[in-house]
Amino acid sequence: MVRVRLDLGYDGTDFSGWARQPGRRTVQGEIEEALGRILRAEPPGLTVAGRTDAGVHARGQVAHVDLEADVELSALLRRLAGVLSPDVRVHRLSVAPAGFDARFSALSRRYAYRVGDAPGGVDPLRRRDVLWHNRPLDVDSLNAAAAGLLGEHDFAAFCKKREGATTIRELQRLDWERGPDGILVATVVADAFCHSMVRALVGSLLAVGEGRRPVEWPAEALARAERDSGIHVAPALGLTLEEVRYPPDEELAPRALQTRRVRDLAKS
Repeated sequence: MVRVRLDLGYDGTDFSGWARQPGRRTVQGEIEEALGRILRAEPPGLTVAGRTDAGVHARGQVAHVDLEADVELSALLRRLAGVLSPDVRVHRLSVAPAGFDARFSALSRRYAYRVGDAPGGVDPLRRRDVLWHNRPLDVDSLNAAAAGLLGEHDFAAFCKKREGATTIRELQRLDWERGPDGILVATVVADAFCHSMVRALVGSLLAVGEGRRPVEWPAEALARAERDSGIHVAPALGLTLEEVRYPPDEELAPRALQTRRVRDLAKS
């Protein structure tokens, strides 16, 4: 067997998220079924860097799968392009370095959240990946509020809690920029994200950006470390996973071991 890395992207609009679910169309399900058809075998299991929710997009998603060593990857890539639907694409297949784990070896994930606040709405050609906000947003207020959220904290105020899972994360970057097209883009980077965290962070900041909440409010909610009913989770359509970053090859296995230990401690 050989471990294969998949670099892929998808338009999440018509998917019920990444993770396979009975009776639902998911990204994992589509790719695993396609691999099973092509290889004429039981669909192999994929491990992904970060599970995305229903409606969330990805441009730089990473997964791995263990396949028979004699599989010709360039031919498999071409066949996947012919079998998969146009809203999911595997861009590259490569033999993974020793110790590589798409999930546990990752150092960080980078997301972008895109918002348009033009009075007339969003360009119809961007309707699937840009949220229209019907009130004007102030970039300086957005960035001032975002600065108070950086660092390692318990993000319970911005996460849907899961049994045995920690909500402590290191938020490495969170800032907003308005592009030449008028679209506001939030860049969000962390070592990992808990369920709904990015969209909850964005939702709290939008309330500040439109002037409905003071700049200090998101940081105050963070300090309370409990779910705040005043924080609204932003819609999925504006969110895209842009990049997953990994250490040098020789550090992949130690990184995976370190990440597993941290998560096991959190569950104990």
